[in-house]
This record gives sequence, structure tokens and C-alpha cells, in this order.
Amino acid sequence: MNSDSEIEIIRPDWPASGNIHAFCSTRKSGVSRGEFSGLNLALHVEDNPQYVALNRQQLKQQLHLPAEPLWLNQVHGTQVINASATAESTPDADASYATISNQVCVVMTADCLPVLICNRKSNKVAAAHAGWRGLADGVIEKTIESLNEKPEELLVWLGPAIGPDAFEVGEDVYHAFVADLPQAEIAFKANRPGHYLADIYQLARLRLNRLGVNAIYGGEYCTCSDVDHFYSYRRDGKTGRQASLIWFE
Repeated sequence: MNSDSEIEIIRPDWPASGNIHAFCSTRKSGVSRGEFSGLNLALHVEDNPQYVALNRQQLKQQLHLPAEPLWLNQVHGTQVINASATAESTPDADASYATISNQVCVVMTADCLPVLICNRKSNKVAAAHAGWRGLADGVIEKTIESLNEKPEELLVWLGPAIGPDAFEVGEDVYHAFVADLPQAEIAFKANRPGHYLADIYQLARLRLNRLGVNAIYGGEYCTCSDVDHFYSYRRDGKTGRQASLIWFE
């Protein structure tokens, strides 16, 4: 990979105003090698820290980030951090929100669902990391709650995650969602005995709808099947991470 090549990024297709800036990186460009080949942005996956630093610097330069993003130590939980107030450099959390301009919220994923949120007034943003555990435990609900906005005032973009034809889960996952929200049954398709194919995008939409949030966009990618563009933990095990970022100016 060549760090001089342009980063390939995905921009949300949503009706957010022009002062909302949101992106998801792909693995294209970057200097990481081997199983991390490309623009790996994670320090916790045993990649060379110098490569990760160079990749993050390239991201910052090419996306013209107004500040260093608040990188999180993601633990598949539901902790939401106020990025505008925290003094920690890498807090243990799976979501952050900002109410101050030019504060960059970011989450890293490699099959889990990145969720970017803004309000219609364009003065609040949030980013959440929703693996199945965090999603079932309420990380999206807690992130929405932290924004203190009416549901109709929010826009949500579901970034690249493992697709419904690749995400096989056991009965424990099925029951975790259906026990909490019976309608979640429609997001599961019986596969082999005791296993289902789960639609994480649909599961997120159902939970957002329950909150009254209906302006939901994205959800068309599959990180597991698209080797050229995305890292995938389910596909490769040891691998890198792409990042989803949001801020307002």
C-alpha cells in the first residue's frame, strides 16, 4: 500500500446540513502490511504502532480533521462519553457525543455496526459502536438519550457492517433480541439447526423505530464479503479496523 495514494472514504447519503461532516474510511491506501494491509486505524490489534500513527495522520490530513478524534477503547458495552468534556485520551466507552463544534467523534469497526447521529439543527453529533452485545444491551438507546433531542429531530446513518447473508449467530443472540423486542424476530432467518442469519441493520432500525427515530439511512454494505474495501473480523480473525467519524463546524 502507498500512503501517498488518496484515502477512499464513504460519505453518508443523508439530508444532514453542510456543516455536518461525516465519513467512514475503507482499507484503501495506508501503510500497514500483512493481515492489516491498508489503512488500519486501530492500535489494539497488534499492528505496528508506527504504521497506525502514519495511517491516522494521513486520515487527519486528507479529511482535513479540525482536531484529533477522540479515539475510544471499545469494550462492547454501552458507556457513552461526552467528547466535549472528557479529559481522558482513550476512555473505555463504545460511543461518544459532542455539543461543541470541531470535536471529532469516532468509532472503529470490522463487522460491528458504526452508527453516526446528528440533529437537524446541526449542533449535536454522536458516534456509536454497536456489536450485537452492545446493540442488545442498549448502546444506541443510551447514545440517543445522551443527545437530549426529540426523536424526530435526529438523523441516523448506519455505516458498513457485516451483512445479513454473512452474520451467522446462535440461539443466545436470537433470544437476547427477541425477548426484549418481539418484532426483532423478522431480522433473523433460520439457517442450520440452532443457528440463524441475523440482519444487524434491521435490528438497529427496529430499536431506533421503538424510540421514535425514523430518519434512518445507510445499511447497504457487507464488510465480511467485500475483501477489497473492508476489514472483517468474522472473515479474517486477526485484522485491522476502519473508522467512522462525525463532527460539526
